[in-house]
Amino acid sequence: MRSKMLISLVLMLLLVVPHGVALAEKESSIDQTVENVVEERYHTVLEQWKEAGVESASNFEAPISPSNFIDVTEDDLLSVKDSKGYGDRVFYWHNQKSLTYKVLVPEDGLYELSFDYYPLSKEVVPIEGSILVNGEFPYYESRRIVFPVNWKNAYDKFDTDRFGNEIIPNQEAIAEWSKLTAEDASHLQPEPLKFYLKKGSNEIKLSHLRGEMLVGNVYVHSPTKLLSYKDYSANYANGEKTTAIITQEAEKGYTKNSSYIRPVASAGSSIVPNDPKHLLLNTLGGESWEQGGQRVNWNVSIEEEGFYKLTFKVLQNKETGGTVFRKLRIDGDIPFAEAAQIPFEFNKKWVNATIGDDAGEPYLFYFTKGEHEISLEADASPVERTINKINEVIRDMQEFALSIKKLTGNQNDRSRGWKISEYIPDIEDRLANWADQLEEESRYVTRLSTGKQSKDIVSLNMAVQKLRTLNEKPDEIPNRLTELTEGSSSVAQLLGSLLLELPKQPLLVDRFYVHGSDQIPAANAGFWKKTTDSITRFIHSFSAGNYSAANADGKTIEIWVNRPRQYVELIQNLADQTFTPKSGIHVKFSIMPDEGKLILASAANNQPDIAIGISNWLPYELSMRGAAVDLHEFEDFEAYSKQFSPGAFLPLIIDDSVYALPETQDFYVQFYRKDILNALNVPVPDTWDDVVKILPELQRYGMNYYSPIAGAVGFKPFQTTAPFIYQFQGDLYEEDGMKTAIGEEESLRAIQFMANLNTIYSMPMQVPNFYNHFRYSTLPIGISNFTTYIQLTAAAPEIAGWWDIAPHPGITQPDGTVERWATGSGQSAMIFKGTKDREKSWEFLKWWMSTETQTEFASSLQTLYGPEYMWNTANIEAFKKLPWPEEHKDKILEQWEYLKEVPKTPGAYMVERELSNIWNRIVFDGENTRSAVDDSVITINREISRKMEEFGYMKNGKMVRPYHIPTVEQVKSWAGEENED
Repeated sequence: MRSKMLISLVLMLLLVVPHGVALAEKESSIDQTVENVVEERYHTVLEQWKEAGVESASNFEAPISPSNFIDVTEDDLLSVKDSKGYGDRVFYWHNQKSLTYKVLVPEDGLYELSFDYYPLSKEVVPIEGSILVNGEFPYYESRRIVFPVNWKNAYDKFDTDRFGNEIIPNQEAIAEWSKLTAEDASHLQPEPLKFYLKKGSNEIKLSHLRGEMLVGNVYVHSPTKLLSYKDYSANYANGEKTTAIITQEAEKGYTKNSSYIRPVASAGSSIVPNDPKHLLLNTLGGESWEQGGQRVNWNVSIEEEGFYKLTFKVLQNKETGGTVFRKLRIDGDIPFAEAAQIPFEFNKKWVNATIGDDAGEPYLFYFTKGEHEISLEADASPVERTINKINEVIRDMQEFALSIKKLTGNQNDRSRGWKISEYIPDIEDRLANWADQLEEESRYVTRLSTGKQSKDIVSLNMAVQKLRTLNEKPDEIPNRLTELTEGSSSVAQLLGSLLLELPKQPLLVDRFYVHGSDQIPAANAGFWKKTTDSITRFIHSFSAGNYSAANADGKTIEIWVNRPRQYVELIQNLADQTFTPKSGIHVKFSIMPDEGKLILASAANNQPDIAIGISNWLPYELSMRGAAVDLHEFEDFEAYSKQFSPGAFLPLIIDDSVYALPETQDFYVQFYRKDILNALNVPVPDTWDDVVKILPELQRYGMNYYSPIAGAVGFKPFQTTAPFIYQFQGDLYEEDGMKTAIGEEESLRAIQFMANLNTIYSMPMQVPNFYNHFRYSTLPIGISNFTTYIQLTAAAPEIAGWWDIAPHPGITQPDGTVERWATGSGQSAMIFKGTKDREKSWEFLKWWMSTETQTEFASSLQTLYGPEYMWNTANIEAFKKLPWPEEHKDKILEQWEYLKEVPKTPGAYMVERELSNIWNRIVFDGENTRSAVDDSVITINREISRKMEEFGYMKNGKMVRPYHIPTVEQVKSWAGEENED
């Protein structure tokens, strides 16, 4: 009651603030947003330069050789012999080294920067640097410049799998010198980045972020200006049209700047080639070629000089129905301005898209006799203005919502009315302005889609409608913030989803034609061809091999996999190439549509020999039903177990029996924005006390710290609560497993602190998506897991290089050490008791989880399918060899030393549920911690007793035999490590 009275008093004091000092006042340093903490975006800076009358420099180019770099050592400069054919001394750029050079320019103006480079890194992890001009980042995008590596298929002919289907070949990095003009890493800008240089001497510094390469000459030059198509044609006024037709299959003879642009097996009679019985890799791209800047290059041999048309046979079925764009390059250059943004409209059918103008008149390209390179590059720049506007609106809405929360004390009391318009007089103008801006972007995107309605446009229109509806009753907004910025269907959520979808530019290409004649094959097959092929495919479907679950023969080990098809294909091919030839054991993999069916399959005696990729709770459930093999029975198990984190075994153990191997492993670490924390001079916290200390400074700027508790909506699982218990040296169960230990003093302190983070220190209670808040700066630091790591690595190019990870914050112990225990649930792999051969099944599990196999599988998966296909193997030695940034692997390995998964017991679900209830009662109902815990202890112990009776550990309320709770020390003893006191 007192706390409510205090809140009311504070609100009364707040409400007497004069209108002129409204909380939306942007000049206040307290309301300063993160956008002012770091550099402005390139879009904004470029507009400022234009408004100030700054123009592009003209007719200037200055090459600077490595010998003229400033402060270089002899160790940094390699000899001509070691220059990889460059013909001059080159700079070895690696290991956080930077290169600096000075240039004299004749006038103030905008210039471009180019670099000759030779990539030495051959991993998927990109080579990245940052550019400072005269000691400063001119805009945020200069913090990350990517130097792409070109790739090719390891062999031209596609191999086939055991079913006769073609498989994607391994990828090889191409070692060659290239020239790059610095570009926006998000590839949202239509042209290379421009840098403002003042007349006279300027110092430019390329700092190292990641990767290794050799650097030759660097160049400072005037921005490149493209010819118009009219001027391009005039340059070849004497050229003649040809009648030749050159056909190039898209999936053959190409290079690319992303290893994971891949050939696709597309079914259908219209595709060339096609086979009704087998899957052929007969097209290229699709979803693997949707990121801006991804380029494919084909070499084409021209036998007759002259003018040609270019026609691409494509399928453009982007999920949202919008138009996608490509840049066309010939021999590395865009031939004329109109080729810089070529639209491919949405169409559910294959079409022959001839490159031409808006009126449909084809462009003519002049080719000399000989070899030429034709390239298409995914281009998201047409939607850059819309993305920039959406970002601005989201940022303004978040500032506005923060102002509302400060005004209302963040109390969502629907029975209370507010006169917000009295304290934020321009509230209606703000909402109307946001709606108007988004409406204008909706019209613009409609024009890009040639008037067609895509889902992108629908989402924009829905956001506009919601804003206009809110604006009808602005005084209700404090109680309707879930419709504006916080709910799953809020305006902010709609716009946030658009920010993910708009930049995608998928395009599937079957073949293309370089042709003078108009007589090219039709894009789609005729009716009779489609009909006969359809009948043939239907007949073959009864005999064609696939990965569906089916009984294998008596000599083949059957393995069910709870993963998508591409994973299963890769594992099967890996086993056929390495495991079976060496062991003589034949294996068959099947896709498991629902892992929950394993319990039913086991009951029906229709189970496989092995299941992999299953949730770590399933082996326990199956073992309690007598369906799982105890891996501890194998003589070499204990020695083999050394490859894994001891804490990962805890949910897989009953007494001293182990019923599965950890297959993948999660990690909970701190993610933080280096740019923001550095600008605020906020240190990365090491302990929870450190977290509490930095909260006032973060909150002063409208930011906060994220805990996984905020990511759980109503129910708080063990992943969010157990780490606090363990770090405070508490426990969830008593040693004999018959009662819970959450009522002990250590656990009580943990629960109290866990609640204090929200009730006293004002950490957020609910965050629908930490990734979005982290990306857009409102939560620049917080604890999250592997999923967030993938999202930031694969889908946040604008902040890549400027975020990092650190171990989970912990609790300082009396001896000065910091305990940072955290969970790490992943997938597991087990053998069923019904297996036809335990020894062979065990041999497979050992092979599958071996360091060599896991390393090869992880590398192939990421190289073939992209950075989002990271494989977080539970094999520690294999994890050390993954193609991830070394500094990140070191931090994850450091955290894994404190991995402690929650052991399974018959009553574990009740402990988990009641811990969640305790938090809710303390935080939302203001209940006393001791009282809340005592009530839950009674409920938990009653349920534990009931379940222990069911499974024979108790009888008539008395313990018959103890249920041993597994410990990290127990697992360490298998590996011969001494138990810790």
